[in-house]
Amino acid sequence: MSLPTREEAEKLLKEHVQDEYQRYHALMVGTAMEGYAKLWNEDEELWFLTGYLHDLDYDQYPDKHPGPSLEWFKKWGYPEELIHAIEAHANGFNGFTAPAETKLAKTLIACDEICGIFYAYQKLNPIPFGEMKVSSIRKRLKEERFAPGIDRAHILNGCEDLDIDLEEHIGNLIEFFKTLPEV
Repeated sequence: MSLPTREEAEKLLKEHVQDEYQRYHALMVGTAMEGYAKLWNEDEELWFLTGYLHDLDYDQYPDKHPGPSLEWFKKWGYPEELIHAIEAHANGFNGFTAPAETKLAKTLIACDEICGIFYAYQKLNPIPFGEMKVSSIRKRLKEERFAPGIDRAHILNGCEDLDIDLEEHIGNLIEFFKTLPEV
C-alpha cells in the first residue's frame, strides 16, 4: 500500500473538485489532521492525506459519497487505514455504516464538520484563524442558525470518541490553522 505525494494529491483534488469551498475545506481538514498527527506522534503524511482527500468525490457524486472515492483508493493501492477512516466519516450517510474503529477515523470525524464552522466564521469575521477565540467558535456552534448545514452532533460525537474536550479541540484547531491563508 502506498500514499500519493502531496503534489499528486493536489492534482487529484484539482481534477475531481471544482468547487473552491470544497478545495479549501480539503486543505483545512488536512491541516487539522496533520496538526493532530504531530501532537500525537502519528504518521503526518497519512493523516494529512486522509483529511485532504476525504471528500474527493463529493463535488461530483454527493449522493454516492464516499463510495466512488473508496473504489478509487482501493484501485490505487492506498492504505486500508485511510480507506477505513474515509468510509467511517460517512457513517449514517448515503447508506454507509462503518463505525470509526481507529484514532485516524475518529479524528477525521471530529475535524471534518467543525472546519465548516471555522470557514463560515472567518467569512463573517475576516480575521486570521490564529486570532480567533475559543469562546467565539463555541458560541457559533451553539447557534443553529449559524452555518445550519453543519452537523453539530457529528462534531460532538467525534470529540467524545476521541475523549477530547470540545474547547480543547477548538483551541487545537485555532493553533493548527495559523498557517492557513485567509478565506
